[in-house]
Amino acid sequence: MSTARIMTYNVHSCCGADGEVNAGRILNVIADSAPDIIALQGLAFNDSPDVLPYLAERLGLTVYRPAAGGPLAYLSYFRLKGVQLFDLGYGGGCLRADVELGGKRLHLLNVALDSFPRFRGLQVAQLLGPDLLGNSSLVCPALILGDFADYFWGTGNLELASTLRRTRRPLWRGTYPACCPVFGRDRAYLRGDVRVLDASVNRSFLARQASSHLPLTLTVQITDSRRTVRLTPLAGGRLEAAPG
Repeated sequence: MSTARIMTYNVHSCCGADGEVNAGRILNVIADSAPDIIALQGLAFNDSPDVLPYLAERLGLTVYRPAAGGPLAYLSYFRLKGVQLFDLGYGGGCLRADVELGGKRLHLLNVALDSFPRFRGLQVAQLLGPDLLGNSSLVCPALILGDFADYFWGTGNLELASTLRRTRRPLWRGTYPACCPVFGRDRAYLRGDVRVLDASVNRSFLARQASSHLPLTLTVQITDSRRTVRLTPLAGGRLEAAPG
């Protein structure tokens, strides 16, 4: 299958609208949408309990995160490869991973930016720069999703809009704040032969209580019919056997 349900969710350290830290509510909100892959932001830092093993065991998914931990991670039914954390500066980050769907590769970029406009603009520049989306090795379709931390059109939005495609959005697109979601901070962008068949925001009472953000779930399909990758010609135009 070249289709998967992918969720982006800022769990806000599992701290709900009532100030209570309750991982069980986050678990039930995720389970309600039955995603294949969850891109998580806002996980608690090292001095707080790690909820990922609890969520992974109850959901039957595998944890993918940097060795040093941090606020970004994936939970996935599919095997993820090449998981790597990139520092975008000023507290922003991007956790990259690759997933195979129906023999086709999809680049995943789980993003968390800063809401301060100047910092956010610099972080977007890093995201679009040579280490990530500007890297010539990222030739497969890409899904960029997460908390873009903006309230209105501001610094960095023009660069994102001119380089990437906004995904199909639900009619009620607000995800923040969860109690009265009027801002679409949590969203996704596309690049390459990939499309969104469906998009929905969980606006249930439980979701409004579980975190300061509502989760966005996308049904994504890779439409690239190629099963090979275009390679750069080698200098000299010939191949040689390497020892071993």
